[in-house]
Amino acid sequence: MHVLTRRQLGILVVLTLVWGLNWPVMKLGVSNYPPLTFRALSMWIGLPVLALGLVVLKVPFRIPRSAWRELVWLAATNMFVWHICIIFAVRTLSSGRAAILGYTMPIFSAVIGALFYASPLGRRAWTGVSAAALGVLLLLWHELTGMAGRPVGVLLALVAAAFWALGTQELRRTRVEAPALAISFWMTVLTAVLMGVLAWTFESPQWTPPDATVTWTILFNAVLIFGFAHAAWTTLARDLPPVASTLSVMMIPVLGVFSGALWLGEAVHWQDWVAVGLMMVAIASVLWPVRARVAGREAVGSRNTEPHVRGTPHSPDGSL
Repeated sequence: MHVLTRRQLGILVVLTLVWGLNWPVMKLGVSNYPPLTFRALSMWIGLPVLALGLVVLKVPFRIPRSAWRELVWLAATNMFVWHICIIFAVRTLSSGRAAILGYTMPIFSAVIGALFYASPLGRRAWTGVSAAALGVLLLLWHELTGMAGRPVGVLLALVAAAFWALGTQELRRTRVEAPALAISFWMTVLTAVLMGVLAWTFESPQWTPPDATVTWTILFNAVLIFGFAHAAWTTLARDLPPVASTLSVMMIPVLGVFSGALWLGEAVHWQDWVAVGLMMVAIASVLWPVRARVAGREAVGSRNTEPHVRGTPHSPDGSL
């Protein structure tokens, strides 16, 4: 099991708050504005903020020419499908439903890792995945009837979650020799170009100046989501094991549900409160430090039995 550093914990807390609150923000933004255009504007305005962060931190922008093919693949799995699908899901569903379905991602990630990446999960990791899955089901308890009439929105959110899970696994194993912030910047550039082309192709007849509500929601996404959150996630996804990095943000849909309830008047039931406890169990199961003796025994076993990536052995829960 991986122990978070103080810096990682700080990033995680801010990331959770920003992404959790963004679900009702996005709902406000796309309710009366073209969704692809909303996303494209947010990205293009956010890119200079992200670039300024790289300059201030003295992070080089350069990506080796040989790595661009893999970078496009990382952008496709981590951002292209996610942003296209989830923005339409948010418009179709309530912000709480979209958040819940989008954050089935850790479940997809665990299954994909076990099936395709030779990353079998230990008992604690399976406990976390099971708790997260049960939490999602509880959060959906009172939503099933409402979603029955919106199958396209539900499907889009689940497809987005599955591709993000695949992207997280790929990002953890990338061989692109570049800082995480540089990778995040160029993935955002590629996605902004794609979203801009799609918005111009399909939504240009609907283009109108955004009103005050749409304007501030675009700026919120530009500065906090694309200027900070995506770069922070890329850093965490590269530094933490896949299960830890994904389950560690499972409080985001919980925050999305309750912020949507307070802000947009979406109903909250007892199942939602139980789900909060289950999400905490999921997080603790992958982040709580193991006893030194057990950790040592697992490390020895992983050196003897697991494949290597970059000379580093896998641990029994699929972490590195």
